[in-house]
Amino acid sequence: MLAELRKRRPELGLTVSATTRSPRPGEVDGASYYFLTEDEFRRRVAAGEFVEWAEVHGHLYGTLVSEVDRLLAKGTSLVLEIDVQGALNVRKVYPTAVLIFIEPPSLEELERRLRGRKTEDEASIELRLADARREMELASQYDARIVNDTVDRAATELDSVMQRFEMDGGNH
Repeated sequence: MLAELRKRRPELGLTVSATTRSPRPGEVDGASYYFLTEDEFRRRVAAGEFVEWAEVHGHLYGTLVSEVDRLLAKGTSLVLEIDVQGALNVRKVYPTAVLIFIEPPSLEELERRLRGRKTEDEASIELRLADARREMELASQYDARIVNDTVDRAATELDSVMQRFEMDGGNH
């Protein structure tokens, strides 16, 4: 869905997250993620280089301050594709950040999508589903919620929600 939004809004800033997990087929270091060793990731956390980070599904993920600052300096809106824990941390650092929760139509549909990707083993699928249940309980702390039922409809709604908050000057 974010790929569709970027087609519609090429000026939109999109940070590249860092992770300790291995690249999946087709992923490129520096474009898909910054793939770091666990030692390098933890060294950068200790140095205060992350605006948010979390352990998710046995791997570390985070957003580098340098990525956020680079995009904010351009004056563009940006998107962080992060989990709930990370989003709530971003709100602490950037109080005017707008949090938009993207949710599946149902947990059953999420499970179907995860299995269809064929990138996860059974234990990983079960862990992701359990995490999704917990995250959905925190969705009320977001400024808006969007159901990702179809790529086109969800991207249209996300674009509309973002425009509303941009026109509002970040007051929400």
